[in-house]
Amino acid sequence: MAVEQVLRSIYQERASNPSTLGVILVEKREEGDPITDTFDAILLIITADEDKPIFTKHYTSDAGKAAMHIISESQLRKWLFVGSRRKVVDWLYYGKVYFDRNEYVERLKKDLQEFPYYGRKLKMGLELSKLVRAYIEGKTFFEQGKYMDAYHHVVSSLHHLARLAVIEVGLVPEVTVWRQIKKIDPAIYKLYEELITSEEPLEKRLELLFLASEFFIHNRTASGAEHLLDILSTKEQWNIQELHEHDEVRLYSIELEVYIEFLIEKGLITVVQSPSKNELIFHRDYKVK
Repeated sequence: MAVEQVLRSIYQERASNPSTLGVILVEKREEGDPITDTFDAILLIITADEDKPIFTKHYTSDAGKAAMHIISESQLRKWLFVGSRRKVVDWLYYGKVYFDRNEYVERLKKDLQEFPYYGRKLKMGLELSKLVRAYIEGKTFFEQGKYMDAYHHVVSSLHHLARLAVIEVGLVPEVTVWRQIKKIDPAIYKLYEELITSEEPLEKRLELLFLASEFFIHNRTASGAEHLLDILSTKEQWNIQELHEHDEVRLYSIELEVYIEFLIEKGLITVVQSPSKNELIFHRDYKVK
C-alpha cells in the first residue's frame, strides 16, 4: 500500500474542517530526495486558524514514514514573503493538490508566479545583505590565511548571489537553485563550478573568486539595495534603533549594521552627525545620499 493511501483518511478528515484552506501531498521522487526532508511523503495543510502557526506530526506505517505540517495562512505568507522557507515553495509547486477551498492554493501559486515587485525588492535586499556579510567575513579569513573558513564563506556568498540573481528576474528560488541559475546566469554557475571542481590550489581558487565576486556584487548593489534605500528616503534621517524597530528593516536582523556600512562605503548612504548630551561625542545617524 502506498503512503498516499495510508494518509488518505488523515487529509480527508482535515479537508472536512471548515478552517482548512488547502491540502497538498508531496511524495518522495527518488532516494535521498531533499524535498521531503528524508520522509516518503509530506502532507502540507494550510489553515485559516491562527491559534497555532505551526503544528507538526510524524507518522509511520508499512508503506513508509510521513510528516504532516499544518501551517496557518499568515505564517505561510510570511515565509513566502521573506523567503525563509525555500522548501515550502517547492512543496507548493510540486505537490499534488488534494483539497483547495475556493481555489485558495491556485491563487497562491499564481501570486508566487507573478511575484509582486515590492516583495521582490525586499527579498533582493535580504539576499544582498547576507551575500555582503558572507563575502566580507570570507575575505577576512582569506587574508588571515584561514583558507578552509574562507572557502565555507565563499560558498555561502555564491549561494546568496545565485538566489539574488533568480529573484532579480522575478522567479522564486527553489531548493535546487543551481539548476535554475545555470539557465538564468551561466556566469555565476561557472564561478561556482570553478570553485568546487578546479584543480588549482585552494588559495588560488579563492583569490580568483574574491576578485570575480566583487564584480558581481558591484553590478547588483544598486538594485539589491532599493528596498532599504526606499525606506530610508521616507525620512530625513534615521538612527540605528529606529531602523531595527521598523517592521520590514528588522527582517535584515544581524546583517543590518554590516549591510549599512557596506552601503556607506558604496556611496549610497550618508552618515549624519547630530549632537549628543556629551559635547565630545556625536550621534551617528543615516540618510540616503
